[in-house]
Amino acid sequence: MDSSNTKYRDGSLRDPQNVMTPGAGATVFKILGAISLSHFLNDMLQSLILAIYPLLKSSFSLSFAQIGLITLTYQITASVFQPLVGLYTDRHPKPYSLSIGMSCTLSGIIVFASAQSYLVLLAGAAMIGSGSSVFHPESSRVARMASGGRYGLAQSIFQVGGNAGSATGPLLAAWLIVPRGRGSLAWFSIAALFAIWVLWKVGTWRKHRQSPRSQPVKPETGKASVSLGSAAGVIVILLILIFSKFFYLAGLNNYYTFYLMSKFHLSAQSAQILLFVFLFAVAAGTVLGGPVGDKIGRKRVIWASILGAAPFTLALPHVGLAWTVVLSFLIGLIIASAFSAILVYAQELVPGKVGMVSGLFFGFAFGMAGIGAAVLGKVADAHGIEYLYRLCSFLPLLGLFAAFLPDIRK
Repeated sequence: MDSSNTKYRDGSLRDPQNVMTPGAGATVFKILGAISLSHFLNDMLQSLILAIYPLLKSSFSLSFAQIGLITLTYQITASVFQPLVGLYTDRHPKPYSLSIGMSCTLSGIIVFASAQSYLVLLAGAAMIGSGSSVFHPESSRVARMASGGRYGLAQSIFQVGGNAGSATGPLLAAWLIVPRGRGSLAWFSIAALFAIWVLWKVGTWRKHRQSPRSQPVKPETGKASVSLGSAAGVIVILLILIFSKFFYLAGLNNYYTFYLMSKFHLSAQSAQILLFVFLFAVAAGTVLGGPVGDKIGRKRVIWASILGAAPFTLALPHVGLAWTVVLSFLIGLIIASAFSAILVYAQELVPGKVGMVSGLFFGFAFGMAGIGAAVLGKVADAHGIEYLYRLCSFLPLLGLFAAFLPDIRK
């Protein structure tokens, strides 16, 4: 028996970093559903902020660069802390940290609803980012614990909740916040309180799995087939692909409504509904990426997802409204399928460091989205919103780097 990685009859694995992987045990769909629901609520609350950017722009007389700075504050706060939180909880598990993270998000929502100055808005963005820095790496760990060895499926279930929440936020903003004003955002604190309760229940399950009550049995085997030196190079390639995906998505998530309003003269409500269509496609793509990667290999999914979106991104700036909606849907569907596959690929590349790896990739993704929002806001101010989309259309061509990814499992 391998004493460094022991499996118990309750399905959990124990190792020196307390990284528990259920391996061949049953998939715990109840827990996967709970963290997916929590991810839905977390990202719905965050996307409400993105969706009311036109309202904030008019209320505070903001430039595109200032709007980008709000996103940058939120994303960088999450980006910097996520790997550190993941590394710490690898060594010192904190089952109830998920509820604490959601409490930070709740505080940020209340601040956004009541802020009277731009600096206070930035403080609220930092609170929301801090909540994400705790939520994502620890939730990703719980998803792997509950996976029963179906890691791609588990990550997809977890992540689709977030993507569905991001898609729902603009609709709720169009129907509830825009007609009633920014103060109505405070009503959504009820959703945050419910999420805190759900995550407390998940924390109790996590703590129960952590308790050594059962006799050990033989663990599953399977290790990464690349050296540590090679792993560093592979991680650099994966981060390039993350940059391509999230820098492009930053342009759509933050400025798509402005693009539709500028080029096609749509109202803010109509533009937010079309933003929902795009974000719904992102959610659907997330569902597909994980389980397909389990079956055909994660490298193939990564390759097809990033590079496969390029023909559509290149065409998007040059078509009319109807084709813009169709192409944005296809782009969201294809490009979103990559992240679950990338994350599980990286977890298998560096076994035993689920929290650190998850924090690194979620953090880098958030960082690229934040930097992208700020940089692209400057570009939009200087050259116009339509130029921005022509420039971003080339980013998915970086998917060619996926050709250098090895097959890491024997």
